[in-house]
Amino acid sequence: MTSCTEPPSTPNSRTPLWRHRDFRRYLTGQAASVAGSSITQMALPVLAVLHLDATTAQVALLTFLGQLPPALLALHAGALADRRSKRRQMITGDLISAAVLTTVPVAAALGTLTLTHLMLVAVVQGAASVLHDAAAISLLPSLVDRSLIQRSNSRVGALFAIAATAGSHLGAALTAVLGPARALLGDVAFFLISAGCTARIQAREPVRARPKTLRLREEIGEGLRYVHGDDRLLTLTLVNATTSFALGLLNTLWALYLLRTLAMSATAFGVVLGLGALGAAAGALTAPALARRWGPGPMMLTALAITPMTQLPLLLASPGLRWQIAIGAALFLQLACAGAAGTTQRSIRQIITKAGMQARMQAVSTWLTAGARPVAALLAGGLGTWIGVRPTLIAGTFLLLVPLVVLARSPLRALRQMPDPPPALPGTGDDPVPSPLAPRTAPPAVPRPACTEDARHDRSLGGDAT
Repeated sequence: MTSCTEPPSTPNSRTPLWRHRDFRRYLTGQAASVAGSSITQMALPVLAVLHLDATTAQVALLTFLGQLPPALLALHAGALADRRSKRRQMITGDLISAAVLTTVPVAAALGTLTLTHLMLVAVVQGAASVLHDAAAISLLPSLVDRSLIQRSNSRVGALFAIAATAGSHLGAALTAVLGPARALLGDVAFFLISAGCTARIQAREPVRARPKTLRLREEIGEGLRYVHGDDRLLTLTLVNATTSFALGLLNTLWALYLLRTLAMSATAFGVVLGLGALGAAAGALTAPALARRWGPGPMMLTALAITPMTQLPLLLASPGLRWQIAIGAALFLQLACAGAAGTTQRSIRQIITKAGMQARMQAVSTWLTAGARPVAALLAGGLGTWIGVRPTLIAGTFLLLVPLVVLARSPLRALRQMPDPPPALPGTGDDPVPSPLAPRTAPPAVPRPACTEDARHDRSLGGDAT
């Protein structure tokens, strides 16, 4: 094995993240995973409706089953990620997703594909995604120094927004050319790319010391108590959950209202969604600068205050091009606010959480936000049937005031700079993992020094995409 002879780089706020090989590999792999998932989200319903003649209730059940695993398994996946290697868990999730999605085009080619098969695929792939995501989000703080976490999340959020849109468009193209079943082979390829990039990450993960007798259920309880016991984590988690509930209610009926009530064409609808993705990317990219200028607390509070107002063009609109432009601009602003606030709050949570609790902290937030969505969808269906679509959208707009109130009542509203990380306790597994070549007194290297042997392989992952 060739040893690295370059001195470790010292992390600082001016170091370009694109020079860090592990971060590039992480970002490339996760972008591939997001793009691939977008293909599945588009192809599975098309396959169910056009090729298996699924009813409305069956399509709703397929969607519900795909959303169920995060609500049921997020806490367990987070506890597992804090117990074992996060990279190994991410790779396992990617390989399970690739394997189960491969069965769809194979069954279609053999003429044995059924709706029950699709539902099982949705459940298994959803569970694998939970396994992967719980580890992926919590791995980032071990790849970069905590002073670089906000910049890292900014790049991640922007690229994910673009990757999701690109994946949807690619899925539509593959479906048109190959058919929806074989289009899923594109998702399989993306999951294999994600697994390969994750396998090449070299940074050591913190090893958490834990009692061997501690059961998984007890570790889940420990994570819940940890979030509940920190007012900052609890506030940001509740902001996430209440925002997810309100948007879940709105998004359930949003497309129906645009396409049917406002008579928006499919092309115009696609353009509006594209503007929203650009807004999410712009918000994520500008989040660090906005937080430095105004402070993380005031910036998040402002973003949450603007979000309900972006619903007004939708509620006031009538059919016509001018209103379509107004709705597109409003969605751009709404998702820009979501990108800026989401990137900042995620960075704060990762900075203030000790290493051994990262995955469980994130799992609590995922569990609450994921659990809110199906409940919101059911409520939206009931209210839309009972009082009408537009009054339900008005109710959802008022619900967007709830996360604003939660944050406004917290001391975080006045936070003027990113918080300091918790003190590391030697021997607990929460102290940073130094590079093996770094002096004992040096800060952790970001990333580990590049080996000459691997230099030729890294050029393909380079570039200043953002």
